[in-house]
Amino acid sequence: MNILQEKVVFDYSVPNTLHLKLQGDWRMTAGLPVAARVISEFKNRQDIKHITFDMSRVSEWDSGFVSFLLQLSRECERYDIRIVRDGLSQGAQKLLALALTVREKHISHQRMPRPFFERVADAAAKIGESSYFLLNFLGEIAISFGRLIAGKAYFRWDEFVYIVQRCGIDALPLVSLISMLVGMILAFIGAIQLKLFGVQIFIADIVGIAAVRVMGAVMTGILMSGRTGASFAAELGIMQVNEEIDALKTLGVSPVDFLVLPRILALVIMMPLLTLYADMMSIAGGFLVSTGMLGLNPAEYLTHTHDAIKISYVWVGLVHSFVFGIIIAITGCLRGIRCQRNAAAVGEATTSAVVSGITVIVIATAIITFVCQVLGV
Repeated sequence: MNILQEKVVFDYSVPNTLHLKLQGDWRMTAGLPVAARVISEFKNRQDIKHITFDMSRVSEWDSGFVSFLLQLSRECERYDIRIVRDGLSQGAQKLLALALTVREKHISHQRMPRPFFERVADAAAKIGESSYFLLNFLGEIAISFGRLIAGKAYFRWDEFVYIVQRCGIDALPLVSLISMLVGMILAFIGAIQLKLFGVQIFIADIVGIAAVRVMGAVMTGILMSGRTGASFAAELGIMQVNEEIDALKTLGVSPVDFLVLPRILALVIMMPLLTLYADMMSIAGGFLVSTGMLGLNPAEYLTHTHDAIKISYVWVGLVHSFVFGIIIAITGCLRGIRCQRNAAAVGEATTSAVVSGITVIVIATAIITFVCQVLGV
């Protein structure tokens, strides 16, 4: 006798209905019949429209029994047969209903795409909501700076010093490496073209002007966005998940004053300093390549660099760095404050902070470059 005959008895006494009398042990360890085998027993009977159950003789069952019922339900859908669950135990009915509900949701998401205009409307609503939150956040920051000037803003100065250390000293190794490599790359690229005209000495002009005016600030901004901006978003996101920000509001402490303001100040202070350091490292990288590999005179290289770099170029780079510091701090803190209250949202906020920060940095670079071109700086 096979498993199907041991565990299922078919009763056709009621018209248009198959009554399944289940019996024995319906645990996975005891072996379970295949739902397709059950269907094969009556699929040639065109009069079957309903299937009912009798579990009175079932000794034990587990999730394997629910899996059997789920498979049977799917098979019956193909033959337009309705499953009547009244004869099942309450636990089996609930688990089967839950399994079918999850499957229905999966099907609705996979096979029924939302209309185009509905998706456009949702995207527009999200953009409007994000814009409103951004403007509101910027307004809170402006008010917080006003309170700082008036001496009414409260945050821990020891934590501010720690944030400054993280944004500045701790970032020096990475800034050094990347900036020096960028300077070396600029030198190699310049040498390829300038060698054609025998004026390799102008590599000093290319490296010096590019690094001081734009590249030092941009590379530092991108590095700090991926390093510090992501850190800000993750920290504030975890605080949001742990309801620490709500606790600050309950205590009457402004989260913008206590959490956002010191981070903005730290980056605004350290970004220009890091940019100047990155400029020097880029020039040093170009110097090493030009003198060590291309055979240029070190004194002549330094003289050309000194003559090529104007003080206005330095100020343009510092303006870039100042703007980038504000952008990185605001995007990181904004994504952290807006984080949803679950673990996955913290990762999404961190990723969004990096992407948003780098994107806005590139846009800001284009705008500042255009303005400088118009002003003739």
